[in-house]
Amino acid sequence: MLSLSYDLHIHSCLSPCGDNESTPVDIVGMAFVKGLDVVALTDHNSAENCPAAKEAADAYGVCFIPGMEITTEEEVHVVCLLPTVEKALELSRYVYDKLLDVKNDPAVFGDQLIMNSDDQVIGTKEKLLINATSISFSECFPLAESFGGVAIPAHIDKQANSLLANLGFVPPDCNFSTCEVRRPENFTDIKKQHPYFENCRMIS
Repeated sequence: MLSLSYDLHIHSCLSPCGDNESTPVDIVGMAFVKGLDVVALTDHNSAENCPAAKEAADAYGVCFIPGMEITTEEEVHVVCLLPTVEKALELSRYVYDKLLDVKNDPAVFGDQLIMNSDDQVIGTKEKLLINATSISFSECFPLAESFGGVAIPAHIDKQANSLLANLGFVPPDCNFSTCEVRRPENFTDIKKQHPYFENCRMIS
């Protein structure tokens, strides 16, 4: 079995929860320093820092997966991983159109910076990226597949913005096969309480 070190859920300076020093280039550089084999950039409802991260990853020799973390209409977080930067940007444009039309207040939430591979600011996003979209939880999975990617329910053991915290159950029309858990030791209890996860792969 191939052993890989990975982080598939990282936010950059584009996400309101990130800071301006979390540039795509610095994130990939730190992944290289820490010896990660695979890294994904999954900003909130946008993939616009993925081109810079991909360019840096190619230079460092780190396998890069473009992605984003969609906030569904139920305010559940879902990580989407895409096969190419181009597909990620296509999905990003679709998701941004579905985002609530609420402007970001940089003084409160941060600047939401779009960077290039020289660590220069090339733009910002006007809408507040942490808001919900009009995309339902169940819609995320076929949506990601239509762009050649996969959708993974994020941090299902978290007490906010997670499938189990916000919905409390797995909708019957879902067929995801992988989930993300913040603390792997919680997965045993989750499987006892929700049999759906018995056949689910876990990433952490």
